[in-house]
Amino acid sequence: MSVKIRKSLVASALVGAFALASNNVIADPLNDLHKAEAKIHKAAVKSQVKIDNVYEQTQELIAEYRSVVDEREIIKVYNDHVARLVADQNASIESFNDQIAEIDKTKQNVVPLMYRMIDTLEQFIKADVPFNTEKRLARIELLRSTMVSSQVTTSEKYRQVLEAYLIEKDYSSVVNATQGVLKLDGRDITVDFAQVGRISYVAQSLDMKNAWVWNNTSRSWDALGEEYLKPVTTLIRMARKQASFDLVKLPIFGAE
Repeated sequence: MSVKIRKSLVASALVGAFALASNNVIADPLNDLHKAEAKIHKAAVKSQVKIDNVYEQTQELIAEYRSVVDEREIIKVYNDHVARLVADQNASIESFNDQIAEIDKTKQNVVPLMYRMIDTLEQFIKADVPFNTEKRLARIELLRSTMVSSQVTTSEKYRQVLEAYLIEKDYSSVVNATQGVLKLDGRDITVDFAQVGRISYVAQSLDMKNAWVWNNTSRSWDALGEEYLKPVTTLIRMARKQASFDLVKLPIFGAE
């Protein structure tokens, strides 16, 4: 009986030992599996972090690339714009050079023309009705002095010549009265001169008893009859704004 009990105890001990050994054998692979899984997870996290970093860098590179592309397009458009501006400026410069050359050529023709214009104007004044003759001839002399002045540009000289012509033109429509001296038959008579453009130039003594009209054909003063005394007086008053403008009967001797 005692021998059987001992055998049972030995058997139980063996079974327990075997079971314990079996548990240890099973537990070790599971631990290794958990450890491997943990390593894999940790590696996956690190990989994901690397992927995220690479993605962010890629997005930054893409954004930078797009920015460079956009900037390149902007620069290209601007360069094309500048090229068109340069082309237009070159065309303008060429045009200006042509104009300058033409101006130089024009100056060569304009200067002789201005001298002829001044000579013609002087001849006209001397042949015209003799109102303001000294002042008008003085203007001619001023033009001649201006022509030889290096301080005055050609364009300004031409402007002054044209202005002199315009002044002479305006005399054709002026109604004016002045007081002066009429040289007649060796006498100096103080008179009132009255001018209606270039169609009538008359004079009347201050006592209003005598009147004369300029005859541009004979280049002399012709005496007027009594019928013209009142109209001449009226003309003088109108020219001085002492009477309203009205029709008056006057002798006409225009410039030829």
